[in-house]
Amino acid sequence: MSQELGDGPRSGLGTRLSRRRQLYGFGVAALGPAALTVALVPVRDNLGLDTVLLLFVLASVGASALGGILPALAASAISFGLANFFFTRPYGTLLVANNAELIDLVIFLAVAALVGVVTEIGARSRGHAERALVQAEWLAELGNREHEPESVELALSEARALYGMHAVRLVEDGRVLAGSGSPGADDTLITVPAGENLQLELSGPERIGEDRSLLTSLALTAGRLWRTRQLAEQARRAEELGRIDELRASLLAAVGHDLRNPLAAITAAATTLRQTDIELDPDDESELLETIEEHAGRLNDIIGNLLDMTRLQAGALSVHPRPTALLEVLAGVVRLGEGRVELAIPEDLPLIRADAGLLERVLANLVANADRHLPEGEKVQVSAEHTGTHVAVRVVDHGPGVAPERFEEIFAPFQHFGDRSTTGVGLGLAIARGFTEAMGGTLTPSRTPGGGLTMTVTLEVADATAADR
Repeated sequence: MSQELGDGPRSGLGTRLSRRRQLYGFGVAALGPAALTVALVPVRDNLGLDTVLLLFVLASVGASALGGILPALAASAISFGLANFFFTRPYGTLLVANNAELIDLVIFLAVAALVGVVTEIGARSRGHAERALVQAEWLAELGNREHEPESVELALSEARALYGMHAVRLVEDGRVLAGSGSPGADDTLITVPAGENLQLELSGPERIGEDRSLLTSLALTAGRLWRTRQLAEQARRAEELGRIDELRASLLAAVGHDLRNPLAAITAAATTLRQTDIELDPDDESELLETIEEHAGRLNDIIGNLLDMTRLQAGALSVHPRPTALLEVLAGVVRLGEGRVELAIPEDLPLIRADAGLLERVLANLVANADRHLPEGEKVQVSAEHTGTHVAVRVVDHGPGVAPERFEEIFAPFQHFGDRSTTGVGLGLAIARGFTEAMGGTLTPSRTPGGGLTMTVTLEVADATAADR
């Protein structure tokens, strides 16, 4: 098919039929009239010339249908000569004694030649229609790939294979946008417009010919695929910018609301301590200093979460997983929990593959989130279980809980989701999930039996050989 699609239309008496079919046609042109002559000569006195000529027309039609116009003309000429020599008086000569028979012979020659021409035109029309259908289906298939990541490269690769070229490239103002193959030193360069400022360049032997309608359509399709890819990338960038703007707006709103309270508390306490017109006893001073320390710690946590979320959003988080003992990580979490954490960790729990610093931040955020929802006097329960190649760490509270259909909402940034205390910017769970997934684990919520929310961190067990190293 590729050779037909690449050949140009032949001029004159050329045909698109294969050489083998043409040879078969010439065989029919030579043998058909001869066989008819041998069969009809014994009974020629009982047959009219018109009957003989009709039979010879059949030979011309057969040669034309099989081999095209050239075998048809050859069959007509041979039939004309045989009919004149063997079937018109005087027999055995090329003379025609009867003018009516001469007219019959001339009409036969014209009709036989016309049949060959009409047959060839019909064959060409069918060939053009079939080729146009194949081309249309192929181009439609290429066009349907516009959403594939490598649609342009695939189209160029198929064009290179179709035309037998060494390289095919899509170029814009001299800059190569996409390509397939490598050009040779002695290649012929063929350039076809592919849309606004775009060109399709083909490097290789000259095999395309004058009919470049398919190549032009292919170039325009490749150009359209490239423009579609550009539009898709622009849409993705616009979507990313929209998310960034949304994040920035949420961040500004959160900063404006959640940073103001601790700053106001620190400012008020510091201003009171600086006043000289009032006397403060040691207990009052200690309380004011504790206020400053507490709210400075909250500011530090808020700013840390904001920076962590920025790293997650930018994909700049540095992760160094190694064999880690869960109890070592939980030691820091328990210290931060100030007696509000109850552990249930098996002594034979294997090492897990994690970044100790990130895992501590994950568990600290989960414990802090659970603590905000606990009834007064209760503790956050942290347990662990070894199952197969993974360890599941569960942070359990018995607070009001969350409806299962809203589980995904709790991981959205800047969501307080009914917190009784809104001292943060609503990033704790979002950061916990981001850090967990960065370590190759999962963080999933579920309902606590009896009421509340259970957050489960699942991480892989560390390889024993890696632990030795």
